[in-house]
Amino acid sequence: MSDNGSAKAGLGDSEHLSVLGHGNTYHRSMSLWANLALGFTYLSPLVAIYAYFGLGLATAGPGSVFWILIVGAGQLLVALVMGEVVSQYPIAGGIYPWMRRLWGARSAWFAAWIYVWAMIVTITSVAEYGTGFLANVLGITEITPEITLTLALVLLVIALVLNLGGTKMLSRVARIGLMAELVGVVGLGLYFLIFQRKNDLSVFFDGFINGGEDYMTAFVGAAIVGLFMFYGFEACGDVAEEVSDAARQVPRAMYLTIFVGGISALMSYVGYVLAAPDLQKIIDDYNSGANYDPIGTILTAILGETGMRIFLVVAVMAFISCILSLQAAASRLLHSFARDHMLPGSAWLSKISPRSQVPTNALIVASVVPMALCVVIYVNPATLLPITMFAVLGIYIAFQSVVLAALRQRVKGWKPAGPFSLGQWGIVVNVAALAYGIWAIYTLMQPGVSGDFATDYVVHIGLATVIVVGTVYFLIARPDRKSTAPQGDALEVAAKIREAHAAK
Repeated sequence: MSDNGSAKAGLGDSEHLSVLGHGNTYHRSMSLWANLALGFTYLSPLVAIYAYFGLGLATAGPGSVFWILIVGAGQLLVALVMGEVVSQYPIAGGIYPWMRRLWGARSAWFAAWIYVWAMIVTITSVAEYGTGFLANVLGITEITPEITLTLALVLLVIALVLNLGGTKMLSRVARIGLMAELVGVVGLGLYFLIFQRKNDLSVFFDGFINGGEDYMTAFVGAAIVGLFMFYGFEACGDVAEEVSDAARQVPRAMYLTIFVGGISALMSYVGYVLAAPDLQKIIDDYNSGANYDPIGTILTAILGETGMRIFLVVAVMAFISCILSLQAAASRLLHSFARDHMLPGSAWLSKISPRSQVPTNALIVASVVPMALCVVIYVNPATLLPITMFAVLGIYIAFQSVVLAALRQRVKGWKPAGPFSLGQWGIVVNVAALAYGIWAIYTLMQPGVSGDFATDYVVHIGLATVIVVGTVYFLIARPDRKSTAPQGDALEVAAKIREAHAAK
């Protein structure tokens, strides 16, 4: 990774946007630290570990921890490719403007259509997973479906209100969320590793603790442990127009999100495993349905009720911050989509609040639709895990669309012109990132084994529904014909940026 020669001359944010054909829309009040905090709280190791710790143990035993390393390495490749793209195109919205400028309006529309639904579903699932923490903090012992729905809506409303406060409020809460995550994940993980070890490190290499005959099949089945975690880094690019020196700082925030998030998750997962008083009982209870909260069991056994309550408060702060970051990223994507006249109600969605300088209407959509999905989950709680799986699949498909588009441009002769550049390693990293992404999508699309078609193929059905509905709307409305925004201009823009640098 290196700054290319033209970057040393230094185009300002406004100058860079001018070369891209954009004006300043947002208020630039987000630092590298705040941008990293946004990506980290979106990635949220605490949320991911809590959601899938039990499933990973039950599927492949303690060895499932290695998925954090495997997926982290794969997603780092993707983050490096995206870093080069956002460095040339530091435009709000992430996936949509990147795809539009790398490939064209139609491909950008479909990638962003899938991605925006995946993000909305992710907001829903995080709110749902956070209800148990909030209920415990509030002292609610009997958690009914009605209480779960109410608490999920409360979390969504709190995050919306904070987001409506503007970029400074978003940055402030994201930083608080980052500190909560570091305390709740890194701090607790270190404490467990140093003072509360009840198992030996060899437990991670002993194979499937539950005695499965085919360990490799079980290990691959636990891939969701890592796949669910490493995709918050692109949120750093969604708010690029709100970051100072975005072409340089956003790529840094992206790959730092992967490093910091991966190390945090690894320490947390290892800490919980080594501190567990009885791993086999935890696995048996999870498989039998007697206890789907193994982390809660471990925390209570070690920290006691008081320590557990402190952790729960920290966890609720992390969940709120995660939802806040997700809403912010989704709203910037919707706004970017809408200001190019690519969505129904684009005029309404593209409005920026003169007071807070954030896309208020897009934020409302990114909050209200998840609220509606929470009602769907209330009616059928079994839909929570499948829609979460759909969200992860949709996000990976959108990511790989950008990776493929970048590789296509490289083949045509594109050399990224932003200040962040991989140089001669760009093509190698790009190919490796695409290969990893294809494997990840294939893994996520494996059907279930329950024997019930609707249950086993619900992820495929969800993806097909989003694609079919999107295709019908696209063919009827033809939004690509209504927009005159630039598209497919990676080579031309790279040349313009180099000329602008040379002229300074």
